[in-house]
Amino acid sequence: MSYFRPDDLEAALGYLAEGPAQVLAGGTDVYPALGDRPAPERVLDLTRVAALKGILRDGPTWRIGAGVTWADVLRAGLPPMFDGLKVAARQVGSVQIQTTATLAGNICNASPAADGVPVLLTLDASVEIAGPSGIRVVPLAGFITGPRRTTLAAGEIVTAILVPAVEGQVWSGFEKLGARAYLVISIASVAGLILWDGGKVAEARLAVGACSPVPVRLPALEAALVGLPAGALTGTVKDDHFAGLAPIDDVRATGAYRSSAVTTLVRRMLDGCGTRI
Repeated sequence: MSYFRPDDLEAALGYLAEGPAQVLAGGTDVYPALGDRPAPERVLDLTRVAALKGILRDGPTWRIGAGVTWADVLRAGLPPMFDGLKVAARQVGSVQIQTTATLAGNICNASPAADGVPVLLTLDASVEIAGPSGIRVVPLAGFITGPRRTTLAAGEIVTAILVPAVEGQVWSGFEKLGARAYLVISIASVAGLILWDGGKVAEARLAVGACSPVPVRLPALEAALVGLPAGALTGTVKDDHFAGLAPIDDVRATGAYRSSAVTTLVRRMLDGCGTRI
């Protein structure tokens, strides 16, 4: 097996140019997924690439490096727009997983139940990708194309997650339902970001995970919430707002249960957001 752990991005891209390789950021999903299969012939470990580290604001955009772990998010001094991401960070596996696993790995793994994706969708996140043709940026909503599938092409590496800054009075949250409180894959999850203006909703962003092939936003419900005061939000939530979801039956829950649960989670989340205006 060839195992390469470079210090810089140029060397990493050069290694990929020589042939296909399994890219590792933390490896917390890659190795368990192998099961009884042998390890990949070629492995590219990005954990030492300094250019992929750090969270910083560059003008109107926050840049989360592809090497940033969930523990890094929890330790960072971030504005309220990232509160939901921090809530999700506390529920991604164990403390050991949070210390090793990365946000970029979470989106590249492309699980329908990924905890980070719904929150990042409400942040209007985009994915920065480096490859043989240079740098390109793809909206997160278009980056994940299906279960375990993304738009990454041969020779490409995710280098950062880009998030437009949200100014003003912002609330952000995340709710997750599992068989227990921690160390569990989501049965359903919801994320939200509310921008308030004079005690009323100026903008709403809501997303759902584990209830469709890829996590999705809820545009109809988002539009229905605009202009409402905090006390009127939960009563606005209707079953029709979730018509675009496609929950499945699996070992964790039935599709019918997921449909019921996600409605409850959204109402619970919106009820809580009104206490923090």
